[in-house]
Amino acid sequence: MSRDSAIPGFFRKSHRERLKILGDFAGLSDDEMDILAQSTGGIGFEQADKMIENAIGTFSLPVGVATNFRINGRDHLVPMVIEEPSVVAAASKGAKTARVRGGFAAEADGSYSTGQIQILGAGEGSAARLAESEPDILRAANAKSSTLSRLGKGARSVSCREIRTDSKDMLIVELLIDVGDAMGANVTNSMCEAAAPLVEEATGGTALLKILSNYSTRRMVRASAVFDREAVGGPQVVDDIIDAYQFARHDVHRAVTHNKGVMNGIVAVAAATGQDGRAIEAAAHAYAARDGTYRSLTEWSRDGDGNLVGRLEVPMAVGTVGGIVNVHPLARICSKILGARSAGELGCIIAATGLAQNYSAIRALATEGIQKGHMRLHARNLASAAGAAPGSIDGIVDRMVSEGNISLSRARDLANRE
Repeated sequence: MSRDSAIPGFFRKSHRERLKILGDFAGLSDDEMDILAQSTGGIGFEQADKMIENAIGTFSLPVGVATNFRINGRDHLVPMVIEEPSVVAAASKGAKTARVRGGFAAEADGSYSTGQIQILGAGEGSAARLAESEPDILRAANAKSSTLSRLGKGARSVSCREIRTDSKDMLIVELLIDVGDAMGANVTNSMCEAAAPLVEEATGGTALLKILSNYSTRRMVRASAVFDREAVGGPQVVDDIIDAYQFARHDVHRAVTHNKGVMNGIVAVAAATGQDGRAIEAAAHAYAARDGTYRSLTEWSRDGDGNLVGRLEVPMAVGTVGGIVNVHPLARICSKILGARSAGELGCIIAATGLAQNYSAIRALATEGIQKGHMRLHARNLASAAGAAPGSIDGIVDRMVSEGNISLSRARDLANRE
């Protein structure tokens, strides 16, 4: 089949039917289809024991696929790993609305990582001596990665700045490193450690910490979309969404919850593709507070025709090579389904998913309320937890919703009557 991510009624299809669609869309092999069909999380204990210390087992989370995404003119099915009901549906719905006017436009900066070397006791004139030593420092750093050097990438520059702390003044020396399609944490740390002796020699100080910064402001991604005013629900709904956004822009208590919804989309895709979701989330929240006040990560406005316009700008350190993607079978399969051809494109897709999720969440809040759809999905979880037979779940959900009594005790009562 063609790469068309608009698949009507995907949520109504059986597991086998969904897998067939995915297999055709992404060209999955029989082995890859078997891994998806087994639904065991993709790894056994032996693999888990090699990934972390003191392993005792594995912990599985649901893997879903968001449909309808068109990003920079290319269609994507977007794998998402998340346990929270309504997130995958909301992302799909947001992408469907954006699709009316062409989908998402997105762009990514270069893949630059920043490594930091903390110098204590630096002497006078350290900045000038560092500048003189920069070629030697870069050579020492780049010797740690023949791969990056072969690709014409690697450490590019050395800079420094002084900071004053409660204990003493410190010199922070920073390496700017082009890590290509890798997330780059390990190579950045290795380069910092390799460069540290030369930095000490140039500054006359002692290197303490040698590590990357996860505040990846040299790896920004930007996503935007125009949401047709009639598809959104009309001019009043557009106005209400903008007013709801202004609440998040100017009130930190609302901004935290608003941004949590953005990260529902971002972190779910990051988890599915084997990224460091904690680093992504830490950088995003720091960026939300870059002017000294924690604010919304997204911006919402209207264009000259009254359509709703959404924008998201966020740091995004992700990779399509190295890390977990190389060792986790399910992460590899999800990455293949997603079809990102570079780290930059992966960042664009993740950002677009965060924007789609934020649109759906803020629209629901501004119209019928967030709980209407969410609680129906929650009711399905309760019916399953109550031991209802698969064929009885929909009827039990309908009954609980109509009664306005969505609880585990009611689900058990109805399940016992089946």
